[in-house]
Amino acid sequence: MFVAVEMVDTVRIPPWNFQRQFNEAIAEELNKKLANKVVYQVGLCICLYDITKLEDSYIFPGDGASHTKVSLGFFDDIVIPPESLQQPAKFDEAEQVWVWEYETDEGAHDLYMDQGEDIRFRVTDEVFLDTSPTGPSAAATNSPAAPGAEEGGQKKEAPYTLLGTISEPGLGLLSWWNS
Repeated sequence: MFVAVEMVDTVRIPPWNFQRQFNEAIAEELNKKLANKVVYQVGLCICLYDITKLEDSYIFPGDGASHTKVSLGFFDDIVIPPESLQQPAKFDEAEQVWVWEYETDEGAHDLYMDQGEDIRFRVTDEVFLDTSPTGPSAAATNSPAAPGAEEGGQKKEAPYTLLGTISEPGLGLLSWWNS
């Protein structure tokens, strides 16, 4: 599920990179800026695929770097909800893991979904969340906090989350299917 997206950006090339090939310097700066970053309403940017257009370069007053407008064409925030697990599934309170109760001719076998195991899943949805900073809330201005006090308990939300499923044949922990 990869998508090629065409973007337009102005790239700053510092003076110490002027001796390098122009396209190489631009590609390196674009990869530094975009690779492994979440682009709003696009998804996780993996790497630069191609530079399709280069325009004139500019040097701004007070900045010795070259600025060039260009056109160009991994990850922890994956959630698999309980209803998207292989069924029947249950949560083992003692082990703190989900268990697939796999039925065979000899009876049921418990297949544990241990943390850190490699898994094969299918992406079912993408969730974008605008995490742009907001101004102070009205409640914060009405009741100022004590000096040195910090806001605790604020959960930082991921700007991009993938929802997945393993409730199809061949999906789930790789160890289930390799045995």
